[in-house]
Amino acid sequence: MDSKDQNVLFQPFQLPCGTILKNRMVKSAMSDSLGDGRGNPTHAQLRLYERWATGGVAASIVGEVQGNSDFAEKPGNLVLRSDSDHSLFESLAQRGSSNDTQLWLQLGHAGAMAHPPVSTPKGPSAIDIPGLSCAALTLNEIRNLPDEFARTASLAQDLGFGGVQIHAAHGFLLSQFLSPLFNKRNDDYGGCAGSRMRLLLEVVQAVRGAVDSRFAVTLKLNSTDQLEGGFEEQAALDVISALNGTGIDLIDISGGTYFPGAKSASDRTSSGPYFIDFALNARKRTSIPLMATGGFKTKRHALDAMLDGGIDLVGIARGLAIDPELPDSWRAESTNNPVFPRFSSPPEGGITAWYTMRLTQIGEDRETAEAPDLDAAIREYDERDERRVTQWNDRFR
Repeated sequence: MDSKDQNVLFQPFQLPCGTILKNRMVKSAMSDSLGDGRGNPTHAQLRLYERWATGGVAASIVGEVQGNSDFAEKPGNLVLRSDSDHSLFESLAQRGSSNDTQLWLQLGHAGAMAHPPVSTPKGPSAIDIPGLSCAALTLNEIRNLPDEFARTASLAQDLGFGGVQIHAAHGFLLSQFLSPLFNKRNDDYGGCAGSRMRLLLEVVQAVRGAVDSRFAVTLKLNSTDQLEGGFEEQAALDVISALNGTGIDLIDISGGTYFPGAKSASDRTSSGPYFIDFALNARKRTSIPLMATGGFKTKRHALDAMLDGGIDLVGIARGLAIDPELPDSWRAESTNNPVFPRFSSPPEGGITAWYTMRLTQIGEDRETAEAPDLDAAIREYDERDERRVTQWNDRFR
C-alpha cells in the first residue's frame, strides 16, 4: 500500500455548505438507545460521542432524534423540542464536537415502524399484517411534517450542533413514502414515483430553509429496501437526481429495512462494503457529495472504495463500536483492523441488541477486549427497554 493510497482517508473534505471535515471517516447513525427514557441525553451518551470525537472521526451522527414523541423507534431515542432539557443537548453538542469533530443529529420519524408500547404507529397507508399494524396519516398530518422536521433542525442549530441528517432509509417514515409496498395513497403523496418522493423533497426544502447556509443538511437514503415490490435501485437513482439543486450537502447511501422478518443490511455476512456499485451509478446522477455506510471492516475496504471514485466519505458504524479510536488506529497502523464477534444462529434483533449494549459499555468506560455474551446482552437490552417504556409513557403519554 503506497503512501498516496493511505493518505486519501486522512485528507480534509469540504461540503457544499462550507463545512470542512478533517478526514473522510464518519461515524454513521446508529440507534444507540442511550436516552434517559424521557427523551434527553444521558451522561453515558455524552461520553460515548466524546470518545468517538477524541478517537479521530471527522463527524458523528446521533441516530433517531425525534421531533415528535408519538412516533419513536425505541424508548431510548432522544426527543428534541421546546420542552426538552436543552442544557443536556448543549452538553452533547459540545462534547461530541471536541477535537474538531462535526456532530450531526439524525432527524427521525419511525412512522409505521414506531414502537407500539411508546408510540402511535402511522404510515403512508394503513397496514395490518403479522408483526406490523398501523393507521394511515391524514393529509393534514402529512402537510405538517416538513415544518416539524424544520423546527427540530433549527433547534439543533441553536443548541450548537453542526448539522442534521434527514432519515429516509431503513423502512422509517420518509422511506415508507418512497416505497410502493408501503405507500398505496391516491392523493398528491402517492401513486407515481414523483408523488411518492414529494414529501421527502418538501422536508428537504423546509429544513434547508430553516437553518443557516453554513449548517450542514445531509440525507440518508436507501439504495433499495430489499423487499419484493418495494423501493428499488432505479427509483433510488431517480430520487438522487431529484435532489440536485435542493441544497443537500451529503447523501449517505444505505439499504435494507426493519420490516418484520426482513434481514437488515448490517446483518449481512459478506466480506466487503455493501453499496459501492450503487454509489458508482449514483455518481453519474449528481455532484452532491456521497457517502456509503455498511460493510467497511478493514482499512483496505475503505481505501479501495475511496479510490474507486464513487464516494467521498466512508460511513462506519459497527467498526467504531468495536474500536472507538479506529480512525487514529488506522492512521497509525494500516493492519490494525477491528475484530468482529461471530454469533451462531442469533435471534432476530439479537445482533443489534449486542452492539447497542456494547455502545453502553463504551459510554460508561467499561468495555473489555472480550466480547460480552449474546444472551446476556439481549436480556439486558430488553430489561432496559421495559424500564424506559414506563419512563417514556410517564413523560409523554
